[in-house]
Amino acid sequence: MGLPLPMVPQLPEGKAFGLLARFKDAPAIHAACEKVRDAGYTKWDSHTPFPVHGLDRAMGLKASRLPWIVLTTGLSGAAGGMLLQYWVSVHAYALVISGKPLFSWPAFVPVTFELGVLFGALGAVFGMFALNRLPMLFHPLFSANSFAAATDDGFFISIESWDPKYDETATAALLREAGAIEVEVVNNE
Repeated sequence: MGLPLPMVPQLPEGKAFGLLARFKDAPAIHAACEKVRDAGYTKWDSHTPFPVHGLDRAMGLKASRLPWIVLTTGLSGAAGGMLLQYWVSVHAYALVISGKPLFSWPAFVPVTFELGVLFGALGAVFGMFALNRLPMLFHPLFSANSFAAATDDGFFISIESWDPKYDETATAALLREAGAIEVEVVNNE
């Protein structure tokens, strides 16, 4: 199958997208995430109206690669800025001004810093888009009846049908056992 392409939505094949389970509150979804993680599911997510402390650990998420992208692009921008100024002052327009050396690096620090910040910020924005596979203008969860409460007072776990352990009845039973108030099958349309 290969690696998924960035900014291309990867949705499961077939009629059903998966299951959506609603939970009572933040402690309930935290405990449910631990149960789903311990059950061995890999293609699932939690949706809450506000950040829940420790939920990423409860889900078993690895550290993000975004800081490395920002570091790489920031250092590349800074190095590019310094090299461009070096090339201009030493090779392209080698002018001796006030007896200063051709490569007077203290004068190059502001531009180097600004290009490092600019490239780091651009790396953060575009890296976030690529890692989150955005823009994704449609998602099957948007058509679920109860999912509108995810931005208000709803706490949800969605398990996708392309998860290797996915079995509609067994997965629904696991979610109910974990404390789900309601479990809904989400169609892939």
